Amino acid sequence: MQDLQIIIQARMTSSRLPGKVMLPLMGKPVLEVMLERLQNFKDSIIIATTDDGTEQPIVELCHKLEVKYFNGSTENVLSRYYNAAVNYKANSRTKILRLTSDCPLIDETLVRKVVDNLDCSHIDMVSVGPHSGFPRGLDCCGFRFKTLETTHKLATNIADREHVTLGMPKYSNLTTLNLAAEEDLSHFRLTLDEPDDYLAIKAVYQALGNSTDFSLDELIRILKNNPNLYEINKNVQQKNA
Repeated sequence: MQDLQIIIQARMTSSRLPGKVMLPLMGKPVLEVMLERLQNFKDSIIIATTDDGTEQPIVELCHKLEVKYFNGSTENVLSRYYNAAVNYKANSRTKILRLTSDCPLIDETLVRKVVDNLDCSHIDMVSVGPHSGFPRGLDCCGFRFKTLETTHKLATNIADREHVTLGMPKYSNLTTLNLAAEEDLSHFRLTLDEPDDYLAIKAVYQALGNSTDFSLDELIRILKNNPNLYEINKNVQQKNA
């Protein structure tokens, strides 16, 4: 647990789609479906939720699934991450992966690639991000606890404290690696921000046979072969950091 922590931020107070992580998807909450997609990493997962009194459904789900969790600041997400890591005994060897709970189609093999590349001693940050060419909703960013600690101590900008990784390059000299898709698939939107995203994600899972057991190649094939899936939420605008 000390060498790898996958910290997934989750709250009930999304401004565009309140309670989105607990919306039903195949008869389960969205967050539970995401955790099923990451089942081989269960022992390393920490749900970083809020302490504003709205988080009880998330906490109850964590108890039910026997998943670690931490309650922290709603708006100061950087401190929530740092304190969650410290609470679960992060140290100088610990690799931290940041995920968001609005990605129920997250791919475990991409997460593994981030972990494996972060094992290289000369790389400080590994990312599958919005410019990677992968569909939006498969995002993952990995870094070392030292980087998180330094940013937490030095960052004062509100945006840097809300978005966790945004300010990291400002406070540390980082060697970064951005993983890229073999082709540009970024027009596919698989993240959950608005009602149309919810409709699209439900439709994708229906096309996948309502199963969480599928590969990235299978997911991409389904998306390419069913252009109607893209149409459902193509007009949703991604919220900028």
